[in-house]
Amino acid sequence: MAAILELQDVHAAYGRIEVLHGVDLTVPRGAVVALLGPNGAGKSTLMKVCSGRMRATSGHVHLGGSHVNGAAPDALARAGLCMIPEGRGVFPNLTVAENLRLSGLAGQATTAQIYETAFTRFPRLAERYDQLAGSMSGGEQQMLAMARALVTNPAVLLVDELSMGLAPLIVRELYEVLAQIAEQGVTVVAVEQFADMALAVADFAAVMTHGRVVAFDEPGVVRRDLAELYLGGDLGGDLGGDLGRAMPV
Repeated sequence: MAAILELQDVHAAYGRIEVLHGVDLTVPRGAVVALLGPNGAGKSTLMKVCSGRMRATSGHVHLGGSHVNGAAPDALARAGLCMIPEGRGVFPNLTVAENLRLSGLAGQATTAQIYETAFTRFPRLAERYDQLAGSMSGGEQQMLAMARALVTNPAVLLVDELSMGLAPLIVRELYEVLAQIAEQGVTVVAVEQFADMALAVADFAAVMTHGRVVAFDEPGVVRRDLAELYLGGDLGGDLGGDLGRAMPV
């Protein structure tokens, strides 16, 4: 499949501390890619580079075949790349409706179309229409963050730690929505700590350690080798159960 997002030998640093040490990653158009790895592997930094929130110190980032090194986040958003950051990123002092309308300002959709997109996908948000976002549950705030992303009509959706602080049942529901979004042709890259849930909806999985992508394969292959890739040893058995849910990635 043709690549929609591609990184070639990408390096990035915070001051003098280099975090990405030559990342190579090709994301096929229309695919769901789970980005896994231990804490400190560089996953969130990689997402910042892809979304323009952080500049690569060297290497190449391509979006839809165009070189986008140094492009601003708003320019990348207009080009079709949208990111849901860790911590959800909603405006807590605005209502659900105001959050949604704000997200649609840069696009061509009418207010009615914005509401239809959000409330059809997340009926619970319609019930919270005039409620302040900060007063909602964590799961509802994550739904709002996803709805805000969807009203921009993205081609590529980057999701950083979708499950953070949420109950597994809510996480499963949100991943079902991600799978539905992908079925409509949106490319999804999801950084996730619940490895089993991410792998359940992924077409491919990438594993990062020490600032590099060390594996990229089908989910079943990555699941089988996950313990060795993380720890250099065999933890015995399938990581899809409690161990997979508990493993920090």
